[in-house]
Amino acid sequence: MLTLTHAGLADRSAWEKAGICLPAFDPAELARRTDSRPAWIHFGPGNLFRGYVADLAQSLIESGDLETGIVAVKTTPGEIVSIYRAHDNLALQVKIHVDGTMDRKVIGSVSECLGSYDPGEWARLMEMARAPELAYISLTITEKGYQLRDLDGAWKATTAADFASGPDSAVSLKETPAILAAMLVQRSRACGAPVTFISMDNFSHNGEKLREAVFDVARAWAENGQISARTLAQIEDPAWAAFPNAVIDKITPGPDQRVADSLAELGLQDLGIDVNARGQKNAAFVNTEVPQYLVIEDDFPGGRIDFGKVGVYLTDRETADRFERMKVCTCLNPLHTALAVLGCLLDIPTIAQTMQNPHLVELVRRIGYTEGLPVVTDPGIIEPRDFLDTVVNERFPNPYVPDVPQRIATDTSQKLGIRFGETMKVYAAQGRLDELVAIPFVIAAWVRYLTGTNDAGEPMTPSPDPLLDELVPLARAAAANPVDGSLDAILSNETIFRLDLVKEGLAPRITELFRQMLAGPGAVSRTLQAVLAAGRAADRQAGREAPEGATPGGGTPVAGGGA
Repeated sequence: MLTLTHAGLADRSAWEKAGICLPAFDPAELARRTDSRPAWIHFGPGNLFRGYVADLAQSLIESGDLETGIVAVKTTPGEIVSIYRAHDNLALQVKIHVDGTMDRKVIGSVSECLGSYDPGEWARLMEMARAPELAYISLTITEKGYQLRDLDGAWKATTAADFASGPDSAVSLKETPAILAAMLVQRSRACGAPVTFISMDNFSHNGEKLREAVFDVARAWAENGQISARTLAQIEDPAWAAFPNAVIDKITPGPDQRVADSLAELGLQDLGIDVNARGQKNAAFVNTEVPQYLVIEDDFPGGRIDFGKVGVYLTDRETADRFERMKVCTCLNPLHTALAVLGCLLDIPTIAQTMQNPHLVELVRRIGYTEGLPVVTDPGIIEPRDFLDTVVNERFPNPYVPDVPQRIATDTSQKLGIRFGETMKVYAAQGRLDELVAIPFVIAAWVRYLTGTNDAGEPMTPSPDPLLDELVPLARAAAANPVDGSLDAILSNETIFRLDLVKEGLAPRITELFRQMLAGPGAVSRTLQAVLAAGRAADRQAGREAPEGATPGGGTPVAGGGA
């Protein structure tokens, strides 16, 4: 039997016989070397971190470019800290290819996992913050971890409490930006060495938003007299604390039982999946897809190791922005949202299974290839068509990456503007909005989704979204009387779409599609097929090529193992 602990790695031949790659260094020795003076601290020790970021660090340690391990930090109590400690901070990474083959590797780059909510471990974190060797603080805490205000714009109660407690509180602060601000205060008092914060969370201009959140806390402390004007000035000095923008892309869903079973068959002990009272799954392994991308703005005032050696793109801010726009506005995120909304309506269990539906495949190909690529922002470091090909042919159809439409459909009202609005703005500026077929359909389908009934006429619960309380009554009222103007209250909202779809003339078409999708069981599917047929007819009339793989009957062969 194989045990995922430092002692359990001693019999390397047994691991190699099981086809599991081990670190080329001794993780226990790495932990001793790291101790309280790490070069790298990471907040958010979840699946994306273990499946991607910690793997990058492992490669840098093996090449000799990074001498110490990562200290992972959890800011709220949770099972993941216990899982780390039960396995000596080791994790098992399982990369799953589209054909189901797996690459298994022990990740030993994490030297310690702290819970900053524990007073003793809080003190240890502050000790690390003061060490001049600390160069990088990275984060994967999701976008909500950066929000210090409520939806009405007022400071959250936890934020106000952090403002009041100040940076020297014996009890750890609650909001992550406040914890980072406290680390900077400690560092300012102890040493002059600069540090770089790398947000690896998947939203626009993450570094800028992190910087402003940290500065909001520091400025409040300065106003309260809890830190000096000199300390505040140093915290705000970009030559001392840098916050580069970064774009990360790797699908890392929750642990899959099929993977757990395969590991048990190889003789691995204690790697089962724990489900907590909230239904969250945790395990000492992480299953991921193979493709991965990380682009970081090259802003490291204290210098840096060569992250480019491990496939990271180090660029200027403009290039990072272009990559983000390519991914978020054209080549991945709009397609993901379309599959999520339609997957919920059509009651399809997983994203991979949506890619077995030929009409949904044709829909996302039209969004990406026909409507998106002609106006794509080319980052210059990755060819957009190649990126899109990988998404459509390999990543989404992968049946071994168990992502679900409901997860992707979360907070859709907050995503439509960047995922579809930017493309619509380009078409509007060119006077070509009438050429769009798939995007108006997806918007209509989203409003249909808000009514809370799927295509079979059965009740369906929309995923969490901060605007549900406002939007659901509007969608249901429109469904009761779907006439011209019935959706205007939603479609005119520039905050959601980044342009007024009523003023732009798209509202009548979207409303009509919405009306058609209300015509009894199966109406969503029938409307989708009619829209795709109309799109093919428009392509022929305009002399445009149909989306790659589209067939006259509406079916779309899926490359890479989809259908």
